[in-house]
Amino acid sequence: MDDRNFRNAMGKFATGVTVLTTYLEDEVHGMTANAFMSVSLNPRLVLISIGEKARMLDKINESGKFAVNILSEAQKELSMHFAGQIKENRQIQFGWINELPVIKNALANIVCKVHSKQIAGDHTLFIGEVTELVISEGAPLAFYEGKYGKILS
Repeated sequence: MDDRNFRNAMGKFATGVTVLTTYLEDEVHGMTANAFMSVSLNPRLVLISIGEKARMLDKINESGKFAVNILSEAQKELSMHFAGQIKENRQIQFGWINELPVIKNALANIVCKVHSKQIAGDHTLFIGEVTELVISEGAPLAFYEGKYGKILS
Protein backbone atom coordinates (compact mmCIF):
# COMPACT_ATOMS: atom_id res chain seq x y z
CA MET A 1 0.00 0.00 0.00
CA ASP A 2 1.19 3.53 -0.63
CA ASP A 3 0.88 6.59 1.64
CA ARG A 4 -2.11 8.00 -0.27
CA ASN A 5 -4.02 4.74 0.01
CA PHE A 6 -3.34 4.61 3.77
CA ARG A 7 -4.51 8.21 4.22
CA ASN A 8 -7.67 7.50 2.21
CA ALA A 9 -8.48 4.52 4.41
CA MET A 10 -7.93 6.55 7.60
CA GLY A 11 -10.17 9.29 6.17
CA LYS A 12 -13.07 6.82 6.20
CA PHE A 13 -13.21 7.20 10.00
CA ALA A 14 -15.43 10.20 10.74
CA THR A 15 -14.17 12.27 13.66
CA GLY A 16 -14.89 15.42 15.53
CA VAL A 17 -12.53 18.38 15.30
CA THR A 18 -10.49 19.83 18.15
CA VAL A 19 -8.13 22.71 18.65
CA LEU A 20 -5.28 21.95 21.03
CA THR A 21 -4.03 24.95 23.02
CA THR A 22 -1.20 25.63 25.41
CA TYR A 23 0.55 28.64 26.91
CA LEU A 24 4.30 29.14 26.94
CA GLU A 25 6.51 32.21 27.43
CA ASP A 26 3.53 34.60 27.56
CA GLU A 27 2.19 33.35 24.23
CA VAL A 28 -0.82 31.24 23.27
CA HIS A 29 -0.17 28.35 20.90
CA GLY A 30 -2.81 26.28 19.12
CA MET A 31 -3.29 23.69 16.41
CA THR A 32 -6.21 21.86 14.86
CA ALA A 33 -6.26 18.11 15.46
CA ASN A 34 -8.66 15.23 15.06
CA ALA A 35 -6.35 12.62 16.63
CA PHE A 36 -7.94 12.66 20.09
CA MET A 37 -9.54 10.01 22.26
CA SER A 38 -10.61 9.18 25.78
CA VAL A 39 -8.30 6.64 27.46
CA SER A 40 -9.42 6.07 31.05
CA LEU A 41 -12.12 7.05 33.52
CA ASN A 42 -10.05 6.41 36.65
CA PRO A 43 -7.78 8.25 36.45
CA ARG A 44 -9.35 10.55 33.88
CA LEU A 45 -7.00 10.36 30.89
CA VAL A 46 -7.18 11.46 27.25
CA LEU A 47 -4.76 11.02 24.36
CA ILE A 48 -3.64 13.40 21.61
CA SER A 49 -1.27 12.66 18.75
CA ILE A 50 1.08 15.33 17.37
CA GLY A 51 3.36 14.97 14.33
CA GLU A 52 7.10 15.39 14.71
CA LYS A 53 7.10 18.39 12.35
CA ALA A 54 4.33 20.27 14.19
CA ARG A 55 5.50 23.33 16.14
CA MET A 56 3.02 22.38 18.86
CA LEU A 57 5.12 19.33 19.77
CA ASP A 58 7.86 21.41 21.39
CA LYS A 59 5.32 23.74 23.01
CA ILE A 60 3.54 20.91 24.86
CA ASN A 61 6.83 19.23 25.70
CA GLU A 62 7.99 22.47 27.35
CA SER A 63 4.75 23.58 29.01
CA GLY A 64 3.73 20.13 30.24
CA LYS A 65 0.05 21.00 29.83
CA PHE A 66 -2.58 21.44 27.14
CA ALA A 67 -6.28 21.93 26.55
CA VAL A 68 -8.42 20.00 24.10
CA ASN A 69 -11.23 22.17 22.72
CA ILE A 70 -13.95 20.16 20.97
CA LEU A 71 -15.40 22.43 18.29
CA SER A 72 -19.03 23.04 17.39
CA GLU A 73 -20.22 23.16 13.79
CA ALA A 74 -20.27 26.97 14.09
CA GLN A 75 -16.48 26.99 14.68
CA LYS A 76 -15.25 25.74 11.31
CA GLU A 77 -13.31 28.97 10.67
CA LEU A 78 -11.46 28.56 13.99
CA SER A 79 -10.45 25.07 12.92
CA MET A 80 -9.26 26.39 9.58
CA HIS A 81 -7.32 29.20 11.29
CA PHE A 82 -5.43 26.85 13.60
CA ALA A 83 -4.83 24.42 10.71
CA GLY A 84 -3.10 27.22 8.76
CA GLN A 85 -5.81 27.18 6.07
CA ILE A 86 -6.67 30.84 6.67
CA LYS A 87 -3.62 33.02 6.17
CA GLU A 88 -4.78 36.44 7.33
CA ASN A 89 -4.00 37.24 10.94
CA ARG A 90 -7.00 36.96 13.25
CA GLN A 91 -7.39 38.08 16.81
CA ILE A 92 -8.79 35.16 18.78
CA GLN A 93 -10.43 35.93 22.12
CA PHE A 94 -9.57 33.06 24.45
CA GLY A 95 -11.16 32.05 27.70
CA TRP A 96 -8.88 30.84 30.49
CA ILE A 97 -9.08 27.79 32.74
CA ASN A 98 -6.29 26.93 35.20
CA GLU A 99 -3.91 29.32 33.41
CA LEU A 100 -4.50 27.68 30.02
CA PRO A 101 -6.16 29.34 27.01
CA VAL A 102 -9.36 27.69 25.81
CA ILE A 103 -11.64 28.27 22.84
CA LYS A 104 -14.75 30.12 23.93
CA ASN A 105 -18.09 28.43 23.14
CA ALA A 106 -16.47 25.10 22.25
CA LEU A 107 -18.59 22.04 23.00
CA ALA A 108 -16.01 21.03 25.60
CA ASN A 109 -12.80 22.47 27.01
CA ILE A 110 -10.69 19.69 28.53
CA VAL A 111 -7.70 20.95 30.50
CA CYS A 112 -4.86 18.48 31.04
CA LYS A 113 -1.41 18.10 32.47
CA VAL A 114 0.90 15.71 30.62
CA HIS A 115 0.71 12.34 32.35
CA SER A 116 3.03 10.48 29.96
CA LYS A 117 4.17 10.44 26.35
CA GLN A 118 5.23 7.87 23.82
CA ILE A 119 6.95 8.33 20.47
CA ALA A 120 5.13 6.27 17.86
CA GLY A 121 6.51 6.46 14.33
CA ASP A 122 6.48 10.08 13.19
CA HIS A 123 4.15 11.23 16.01
CA THR A 124 4.28 11.70 19.76
CA LEU A 125 1.30 10.44 21.73
CA PHE A 126 0.60 12.55 24.80
CA ILE A 127 -1.59 11.11 27.51
CA GLY A 128 -3.10 13.96 29.48
CA GLU A 129 -4.57 13.77 32.96
CA VAL A 130 -7.76 15.82 32.95
CA THR A 131 -7.67 18.50 35.66
CA GLU A 132 -10.72 20.56 34.66
CA LEU A 133 -13.45 20.63 32.05
CA VAL A 134 -16.30 22.78 30.83
CA ILE A 135 -19.15 21.43 28.69
CA SER A 136 -21.53 23.39 26.42
CA GLU A 137 -24.48 22.39 24.26
CA GLY A 138 -24.45 22.38 20.47
CA ALA A 139 -23.80 20.29 17.38
CA PRO A 140 -20.25 19.04 16.66
CA LEU A 141 -18.02 19.98 13.77
CA ALA A 142 -17.28 16.76 11.89
CA PHE A 143 -14.43 15.69 9.61
CA TYR A 144 -14.67 12.91 7.00
CA GLU A 145 -12.60 12.10 3.91
CA GLY A 146 -10.60 15.32 4.33
CA LYS A 147 -13.69 17.55 4.44
CA TYR A 148 -15.64 19.32 7.14
CA GLY A 149 -19.20 18.20 7.68
CA LYS A 150 -22.16 18.14 10.04
CA ILE A 151 -23.73 15.39 12.07
CA LEU A 152 -27.32 14.86 11.02
CA SER A 153 -29.65 13.72 13.77
